[in-house]
Amino acid sequence: MKSKQPPRQSAKEAAVGYLSRRDHAEKELRLKLKNRGYSGADIDEAVAFCQDYNWLDDARFAALMLRNGIAKGWGLMRIRQEMKMKGVHDAIVSQLLEQDEFDWFEHAREVAQRKFGGSPMDTPKEQARRFRFMQYRGFDFEQIKYALNAEEEY
Repeated sequence: MKSKQPPRQSAKEAAVGYLSRRDHAEKELRLKLKNRGYSGADIDEAVAFCQDYNWLDDARFAALMLRNGIAKGWGLMRIRQEMKMKGVHDAIVSQLLEQDEFDWFEHAREVAQRKFGGSPMDTPKEQARRFRFMQYRGFDFEQIKYALNAEEEY
C-alpha cells in the first residue's frame, strides 16, 4: 500500500497556484490545501499571506459568483445556495445582496422567455414543468408567477 508523501511545494506556492487559476473562497482554498496534505499551521500562514496581498477576498469572490450566476440564468436562491456551498459567509452574502439593485423579476422573465419562447402553456402538466424548471433555477414563487404570466398581462 502506498503511503501519502508530503507535498513537494510549500502551502503558499500551492495557494497562489490555485488563486492564479481562479478566485476561491477562503473555506474552499483551506479545504483544497488540507486535501493536499498540508498542516493546519501551513494552511493558516498561506491563507494569511494571500489575504495580505489581496489575492484572497471572499467579498470579491461573492460578487463574481453573483455576476456569473446571473449570466447563467440562475435566480437569487440558487446563487445564494452556491455561495453557501463554496463557503462564503452569510454576512458577506447578505451585505452584497443589500447593495444589489438587480431586478430579479425581469431576470426571471428573461430566463423563461429564453427557455420557453412564445409557446403556449396550455396544459396543467406544461405549467408544472415550467414551474419546476424555474424553481430549479432558483427563482421564488412570486418571480416565477410574474415570469410565466407576464405575456398574458399585456
